[in-house]
Amino acid sequence: MLGIFGQVLGLVLSVLMFEQFDGKNFSFLSNTLSELGSYGHSYFAVIVNGGLFFGGLCVVLFCLLSLQLNASPWSYAFYVSLGLTYLAFAATGLFPINVYHLHIIAIKYFFIFGCVSLLLYGLQQLTVTEAQGTVLTYICALFAFVFMTSFLLLPLLELGFTVGDSAFYDEMLAKPSRAEIWWPAIMQWASLVTFLFWTALVIKTKAVDLS
Repeated sequence: MLGIFGQVLGLVLSVLMFEQFDGKNFSFLSNTLSELGSYGHSYFAVIVNGGLFFGGLCVVLFCLLSLQLNASPWSYAFYVSLGLTYLAFAATGLFPINVYHLHIIAIKYFFIFGCVSLLLYGLQQLTVTEAQGTVLTYICALFAFVFMTSFLLLPLLELGFTVGDSAFYDEMLAKPSRAEIWWPAIMQWASLVTFLFWTALVIKTKAVDLS
């Protein structure tokens, strides 16, 4: 929970204090997480990058500890996948958009491992005799899966969401021609909000089970 809190706190503080060098404020409809952490583009990039890095490592530690408390193969696969997801998320803070290629790889695998984690979570819940999550947890998981898969797959439909229908994770930095309502930014924030909230619910459920 400390890891999720650190990530959310870093994001909130960065958004509140964000001001581009052209004087424009932050917009969830057109600005991305990568821009918040861009040195030379955001004044407070260190805040969000630090939150992502240390917060991600905290969740990875939770996953490693959870591996020791689960005998089910599905649970084991789920926590391995979730740990890799947050390791990739930590890497997005360690390697900001200024280190372009490493940052893009980290974003890409955060979404890939995130989708796998959500699938494995669903399979895990189907194999247990007693439900381990709440209705809210399942709803958040469904929405997170829809948003994260859309982030990865929408460009493949060639509907013109990006120039040349390039992958959303390749389009994380501001461009002069960007529209005020920009789908890569919208889908990224929708994915992050639902995935972080779902992870917090999973951690909470785990804590209740252990108590």
